Amino acid sequence: MSLKYADRRYYPPFLKNKWSKAGVCEYKTSMKTLILIFMALISFNSPGQNTRNNMSETMAGHQSGHAVTVVNFDKLKTIIRKDDNKLYVVNFWATWCKPCVMELPEFMEVNKIYRSNPRFKMILVSLDPAKDVETAVKPFLQKNKIEAAVYLLDDNKRMNIWIPDVDKSWSGAIPATVFYRNGKKLEFRESKMEKNDLVQMIRKYL
Repeated sequence: MSLKYADRRYYPPFLKNKWSKAGVCEYKTSMKTLILIFMALISFNSPGQNTRNNMSETMAGHQSGHAVTVVNFDKLKTIIRKDDNKLYVVNFWATWCKPCVMELPEFMEVNKIYRSNPRFKMILVSLDPAKDVETAVKPFLQKNKIEAAVYLLDDNKRMNIWIPDVDKSWSGAIPATVFYRNGKKLEFRESKMEKNDLVQMIRKYL
């Protein structure tokens, strides 16, 4: 199965996108954008924020197409770091990220092999803008028959907190894949993973 990545690449206003030779999408933050972040934080508790949160909840609950739940990082941690003896394969991706889209078919092939195993769970964490859930993310998932649990991480204002929380070495580049069991991080990869590497990693910890 082959996937087409979106020609229209969306970059949040506070992030500068740069392609690296490692085949990942890197984020760089300028001083100007840091100022924008600071201004956004000042208004974080304004009435408009409540409206934004309500919109995210509405999008998460929309039942059309593939289910996508919009979460912040605190909520995501409770999902991927459960103490249930499962191996969680957590992939950070976005519809606009070419190497992310390139590796998804093989991730889905591997997921089909192991998804019946009660000790295995694959989770895809989209870093697309929350406003694009219905217009970009869900259509992409449906078109490409993505059969894995999908969450959208809507927590850009705290990216300097959750990026190193995932892994201290993570630059924020995607794709990135992390392996957990019982709340403990087993492995972290900041690059596109080949199918054989993914299978070997799963066999190592499953």
